[in-house]
This record gives sequence, C-alpha cells and structure tokens, in this order.
Amino acid sequence: MEGTIRTPDTSSVIVGVDGSKPARAAALWAADEAARRGRPLHVLYAADTDNKALYLSAHTVDGIRAAGRTLLDDTARAVTAAHPDLQVTTEFSRHDAVTALHAAGGPYGTVVVGSRGLGGFNSLMLGSIGLKTAAGARTPVVVVRGNGDGAETGVVLAAVRDEHDLVCARYAAREAELRKASLRLLHVWSLLESVGNVVGQLDAVDELAQEHVRHLTAVADQVHEEFPALRVHADAEKSVSVGGVLVEATRHADLLVMGGRRERGFIGTTLGRATHTLVHHAHCPVLLIPRMPEPKEEEAS
Repeated sequence: MEGTIRTPDTSSVIVGVDGSKPARAAALWAADEAARRGRPLHVLYAADTDNKALYLSAHTVDGIRAAGRTLLDDTARAVTAAHPDLQVTTEFSRHDAVTALHAAGGPYGTVVVGSRGLGGFNSLMLGSIGLKTAAGARTPVVVVRGNGDGAETGVVLAAVRDEHDLVCARYAAREAELRKASLRLLHVWSLLESVGNVVGQLDAVDELAQEHVRHLTAVADQVHEEFPALRVHADAEKSVSVGGVLVEATRHADLLVMGGRRERGFIGTTLGRATHTLVHHAHCPVLLIPRMPEPKEEEAS
C-alpha cells in the first residue's frame, strides 16, 4: 500500500504489530476503537534495525524491511475490510519498539499493544517490550487481553482509588458512552494496608471503611453530574488482594480503565502493583491512563 507510511495524527489510535496472533487481535481491537472515536488508526512495525546495524548484513536488513512492510500492508487490508471508512496509516520504524510507539503516540495518541508477542528480536508485545511501553507511557496505553470471542457485557469498568482517579473515571465514562454501555466504578481497599493502626479497634475499622466509601462517592457524584444520561454503578469492596478483586471483576467487563500509579518506584511511572497484575491477568482489555508521581511532602513544602 504505497504512500501510507507517514506521521500519525496526534490523536490517532496507534497499534504495534509484530506478526503474532495477539498483535493481530490488538490491531483489530484498535481499529474498532478508532472507528468508535472517529479517529485515524496508525499501524506501526518497529524493526530496531538501527540498534542492530553492526550485527546485520545489508541483505538481512533488506529482508527485514520487506517483511515488515508486507506485514503492515496485510494488517492495513484486514482493518480496512472491517472498517472501510476508517483512515489507516502505516509506519515502518528503524527504532526499537518502545521508542517508536511512544514517539508515535505523541502528546495525545492512544497506544495499543497485544498481550504477548513473538519473543526474541521481533517481540513487540507484553513480554518485556510491551511491558516497558506501558510502564513508561505518558499517553493512554491499552493492553488487549481476553480471548476476544466472548459476548460483550455492555459494561465498562473503572478502578477508583480516590478523588485523584476522577480523570480516569471521566475517561471510562466517555468510553462507556461510545459503547452505549453502563459504567461500573469499583473501589477496592485492603485492611492490611492499615492493619498496624486498627488491629483490635472495630470502631477504627468502621471509620476506615466509611472513609473509603467517601472517596468512591465523591468520584461517582461528579461522574453523575457530568454524564447525566450514563448508567453508573459504584461499588466498594474490602479484600486482602486489590488486584485479585479487580481481575475477577474484568470477567464481566468489556474494558477496564485504570489510572497509572502515583507512588514512586516499582515499575516505571505508570505500572504499580495492581496495574502490573491487571496487564498480565485481566480477562478484558486494560486501558491505562498515566499520571505523574505526586511530589513528596518535603518537596511540596
């Protein structure tokens, strides 16, 4: 498809492909998402030939380029067959996959990756490269999980920790509207996080539970106000495993929307313990909305 290799629109949906079945599924999901949003789809293949130039012959590089462009053309034909009116662009990148996907995402794009890849030199998905793409993202990233052959549930699920997740909840509300689905706001809290302060103090446990409900209610009330036509359900659950409850909840959702982690450390600026669990074990696609770490108290003073 000559002439389709160009820079993506800044608000495009960008999907990485590598020839694997999960990447193919991610491309088809990304095409559906782009069509729902009325935005272009940008399909990217990152060959990483710049970093491998000293170890590859010119003949090998030419073969990689030909295979990559064939894959891009095949993917573009497949998504266009499903969405004839969708604007589709493609890109063969000589850079590594993480760099290429982040660059293509720009300041406003949504990057889509599959749940796992081919492994080795050509790997682009979760696995390590997809994980790094999600961990270092500064724009929304979708990890397309699930087998894709289940019936739609008509539910978009949003994980809400506190009022800082209002941006995430708004994003989930818009996704629910696009799908004509309902929105479920789910707040999961662990008593173990505060066990040192509340052991043996039932009043303190009740007060802690009420505080968690207040966080969820504040977000739910704002979403109700901004999206009055949307069906919104808000649930708060206590568990020893926040990630486990969220994973189970994804069995009954078409999409999980989560805010990126706030604390420093762990894995990059986006993946905390719960988000790391979900991108590996969720039963539906996971949309991560990154947010920068909050300043430490001494830095903010």
